[in-house]
Amino acid sequence: MTTVSASTDAVPAHPASARADWRDTLREATDLALLGFAVALAALPVLTLAPALATASAALHDRSVTGSWPDARTSLARFGRALPAGLAVSAVALAAAALLAADLVALATGRVPGGELALALTAVVVAVLLGYAGLVAVAVGRTGGQGWRAAARRVARACPERPGVWAAAAGICALAVLLGVLVTPVAVPILGGYALAALHALDARRPVPAPDPS
Repeated sequence: MTTVSASTDAVPAHPASARADWRDTLREATDLALLGFAVALAALPVLTLAPALATASAALHDRSVTGSWPDARTSLARFGRALPAGLAVSAVALAAAALLAADLVALATGRVPGGELALALTAVVVAVLLGYAGLVAVAVGRTGGQGWRAAARRVARACPERPGVWAAAAGICALAVLLGVLVTPVAVPILGGYALAALHALDARRPVPAPDPS
């Protein structure tokens, strides 16, 4: 009996466990895609973009902490609370995005002097600002979808202290924008959900404090 037990313990895990892991991955990917579509739907009035992002970010934070998504009532309540401040944030962010996009187009078409160097520098500035904005959205999600001003201040202090995280966030946002230009429009919300999840995963990798030498 002892021999049989030992041989049973030595048997590798059943392939069903691998299939379960695959199903979990697929379910997570589907959830993120649906989250992206929910953000796109809530942002259709344009000025509701920031409240939609704040609500989605809060949902992702709940998912990472509790292991489950918040219910619809909680998300709707958060969206409602995020509307007053979020409308102003959306207006400012969209105006800045329009100005930067116009600057890039003008440089790319030669209507503004500067050439490729100025275009490359402007693109880097845009990516850096996108990374900052992405980390602010993550910080807002950690406070239930509210507190844009406080989140902006916290991230502004944290970015110089964590330049690697800032650079990685800029890379995530820039890649999402680039892919959004290349793929079919229906896939853009999916990219948004994945990008926001990637930013949350990146921000969660906080540096471990050094041990006290004493």
